[in-house]
Amino acid sequence: MRYGNEHKQATRQRIISAAGRRFKRDGIDGSGISALMKDAGLTNGAFYTHFTSKDELVATAVTDQLRAQNASVAAQAAPGRAGLEQIVRWYLSVQHRDSRDEGCPSAALLDEIGRCTDSTRQAYTEGVLTVVDSIAARLAPDDPPSARTMTLTAYAMMAGTLQLSRALADRQLADEVLGQGVRNTLALLGVAEPKCAAIAN
Repeated sequence: MRYGNEHKQATRQRIISAAGRRFKRDGIDGSGISALMKDAGLTNGAFYTHFTSKDELVATAVTDQLRAQNASVAAQAAPGRAGLEQIVRWYLSVQHRDSRDEGCPSAALLDEIGRCTDSTRQAYTEGVLTVVDSIAARLAPDDPPSARTMTLTAYAMMAGTLQLSRALADRQLADEVLGQGVRNTLALLGVAEPKCAAIAN
């Protein structure tokens, strides 16, 4: 039975979404094609209908995860500095920390992406800059590129804080690390700290 382009695109997206979750949960190296395709409800043989290699899937999944992060978090935050605080508090929340396979690909995969192929690192760079530039537009609305480096530094601080909080066995200490990370990131961005509502994830 032959399927149309719409079905093929839907199947491809199912693989990409399943791979994104699996990569963030088990790592790129720890995720074989068999497990990825099982997650998508497909056979191994179907993989090469959609991708030439695992590397291609990794680059595509990383791009897709960052696009989703931008669409669901950065793009929905309030304008201006209130939006910056919303983003920081969402990112360094207990809910985000405890939802690894639905969370930020940077916090889950950054060390592995650094060892990936040039094409994957380029895809990551383009994707993360979309997120960062969306945040920078709130920090410096008249000239977002001027705030890109500072925003990247804040993003790196948040990703590292989330990684550390996930790794700590002491739950109370892990929560304290998140709270201090919020204060440190807001201070770096020059945002006052009155509490505001977090973005619904």
